[in-house]
Amino acid sequence: MPDPRLLRAFLTVAEELHFTRAAARLYVAQQALSRDVRRLERELGAELFVRTTRQVTLTADGERLVPHARRALAAQDDLLAAFGQARPLLVDVNSPGLGTGQRVLGRARELAPDHELMARYESGLTGAAAELLAGRLDASFGRFAGLDPALRAGLEQQPVRLEPMAVLLPEDHPLADSHQVPLAALAGETVYAGAGNPRTPEWTDLAHRLFEGRGIEVAAPAPLAVGHEEFRRIMSKTRTPVLVVVDFPAMPGAVLRPLIDPVPLSPVSLVWRKGLVHPGLDALRRAAAELAEREEWLRSPSDGWIPASDKVTMRLHN
Repeated sequence: MPDPRLLRAFLTVAEELHFTRAAARLYVAQQALSRDVRRLERELGAELFVRTTRQVTLTADGERLVPHARRALAAQDDLLAAFGQARPLLVDVNSPGLGTGQRVLGRARELAPDHELMARYESGLTGAAAELLAGRLDASFGRFAGLDPALRAGLEQQPVRLEPMAVLLPEDHPLADSHQVPLAALAGETVYAGAGNPRTPEWTDLAHRLFEGRGIEVAAPAPLAVGHEEFRRIMSKTRTPVLVVVDFPAMPGAVLRPLIDPVPLSPVSLVWRKGLVHPGLDALRRAAAELAEREEWLRSPSDGWIPASDKVTMRLHN
């Protein structure tokens, strides 16, 4: 039987007879929707739509598929109603206080008030990915391109935000009085970026790529701190600047300063296990798409910086 996601893509296009409107309904990119329809056509060995520059119409095979697809999806919905929908959706938002995941989760709860979405805190996407693949976690947020390809193969993702990065400085650091810190001003500094933390290598890799050629060193591993208070205590002892994002929670004795020239961006995706079907996930995806559009989260400033590999993941064009 075809993947239910492909059948849902087909039915939405069949109802709209317009790929752009169908993609908006499904909260996916039009290119991704077109790929799903073409994949279904290949699997069935039949052309389902006639596409011209002016209109989209169903073929005879497409018309024939519509009632079968509706019955198949209705059966899946019945199965979920019996078993899956009562189960809470477990959503990793990385760490308490980080805004992107928390805001998406909060909006998803508003969109799906009858379903339980439970927050979890796995610190980093690499740590969460193993839990996702094992079925002990349902969704997470983070830098998808920074995952090992073997992990990515079992996961799906939706771009959510290009989050500006910042540096957390001791309040008496020479750069603490600046409202913004040019990257060049960090030349000669050693900056902590999670080195040695097995749950966040994707973040450390992003720091290495950002610092390369700029005279900035990634700090050696510090004692692994679990929880905000322990992290604050360790950082206050080492007094090392820390690479963070702009909505990193306030920390006593430190100041947060956005980085500029260029503006480095942390690519954040919503990530989930392939094949997962759950109304809570649908709500998360709608919430992420809604916030990304309203807040312009996926718009890069003219001097924005992300690695080339992340541009592909985040569906950006040069």
